[in-house]
Formats: sequence, structure tokens, C-alpha cells
Amino acid sequence: MNGGGRSFDDLKPGMVTLIGVPSDENSSFMQGAAHAPARIRAALYSGASNLCAESGVDVGAEPRWRDVGDLELDHSATTVEQIECAIGTLLERGVRVLALGGDHAITYPIVRAFAARYHALNLLHLDAHPDLYDDYEGNPHSHASPFARIMEEDLVRRLVQVGIRTMNPHQRAQAERFRVEVIDMLRWQPGMRWQFDGPVYLSLDMDVLDPAFAPGVSHHEPGGLSTREIVRLIQDLDAPIVGADIVEFNPERDPLGITASAAAKVLKEISASMLVMSDPTLQAR
Repeated sequence: MNGGGRSFDDLKPGMVTLIGVPSDENSSFMQGAAHAPARIRAALYSGASNLCAESGVDVGAEPRWRDVGDLELDHSATTVEQIECAIGTLLERGVRVLALGGDHAITYPIVRAFAARYHALNLLHLDAHPDLYDDYEGNPHSHASPFARIMEEDLVRRLVQVGIRTMNPHQRAQAERFRVEVIDMLRWQPGMRWQFDGPVYLSLDMDVLDPAFAPGVSHHEPGGLSTREIVRLIQDLDAPIVGADIVEFNPERDPLGITASAAAKVLKEISASMLVMSDPTLQAR
């Protein structure tokens, strides 16, 4: 793991750590998401903005927030195992983890690491696609399949998917099989809220946003949420976020940096929520 010159020795329980997971080997149609962590950081640390969330939390000045660099993937071993091991190592220090993908395949090993530590984990998934294929093009670890793997292994108590607008019959059957709570765009209403009993892992695919707000994704799907709606959803989430990921940003389709800026925006809001909602009474295994 490249820690950006920083040691993990000073990581303390309750801190929020940002880590890049630059993997897109399980992408279909188009690769490029592996380059996302660097582009999101460039937007995050740009002098054109600052690191303050809308709540007033200054993420950059917060001693409990730490950017630990990118995970260096060694292709001599499986990517799934490496990611799970690396995230597990961070969780052993009692920190909360915000991961920058990469494609959505990284969510499965990350959630495996979280499920080994947290009881009764809930998963809030924001996406245009349900990613519930049993396998996609013969690949059970495709970025179109992570939530099928998660639910098969009973890693979470509850999976809530928001923003879905591409569900085909196979994935609809999968959602019924796994009792997934799906709030598709047909039923979406501004101001919707969800109650969670216990810790939440948040997985945000950038294509949950309408392409007008996030053109830098591999799979454009019109009819999505606005940046303001996503920010409000994060701000209104009344539950302790113990971990999160931001995935599927493809810099190759973002020449003006619009999507990078949107990703940096939601990164700050998620970070602020993780810091403010820190709950020391959460029980870990």
C-alpha cells in the first residue's frame, strides 16, 4: 500500500481514512476508472475550491481525517483478496474508510472486510444500475455483480438501492430473491429518507447522477438524480456511516472536469457526515 509518505502508526480509532483503490479490471464495455482516484484528488485539493463541507466541517483541517494514498495492487495475487486484506488492516485500527474506486467490483471485497468487523451492517447503494447479475459475460466478479456476491454471502442485514433505472428481468428476479429494497427513479421523490437500525456502509456509483451532472462515467443513463439531490440525501442520512466508496468515475469521459468536481463534492459531504456522526458506542466484532 502506498501511504503517500504517511505512516499508519498514528491512525486512531474513530478517524476517517481516504484510500484510493485504482482497479478497473472487472469493468465491462470501457475501462478508465482505475485513473479516478488521482483525478478526484486533483479536484479535491485544487485551489479553485476548498475542503469545507456545506455543514461547515473543514475536512482538510480536521485531525481525524487522513488521506493515506492509494492501494498498490500486485497482480500476482487476486485483486479481491488484496483489497479485502488492505481494508481489513485499516479496520483493525478502528478507523472508518472512504474508498475511491475504481469500478464497482471493489465494493464486494471492501464489504467483506466490513462484515467481518461490524454486526448487522446495512448497505445503502446509490446507482443507475442494480449490479445484481449472477455473473456478467461469464465473470462473477464483474462490476455488474458485486451485490449478488454480497447478498449470497449474507454480508449485510439490509440492502437499499436508490436511483435505479436499468433493471432488467434477471436483475429484478435477483432483487426479489435477495429481498433488496429498490427505490427506482419511477418512485423517487425529493426528500425521501430511510431509517437504519445500526451501522451503514454507503456505496455511491457516480452514474446515479444524471449525465448532465456527471458525464464522466462509462455507462450514461439519462433520468438520474441531480448533484443537489445526492448531497441532500447524504446530509439527511440519520445513521452512522462506518464506511463508504465512490466508484465508476471514468476520467477519460470527463474532459472539462465536471464529474471530478462532483465526486470531490460528495467526498467532502460523506467525510463530514462520517466525522459528525461518529458513534463510539458502535459494537465491533
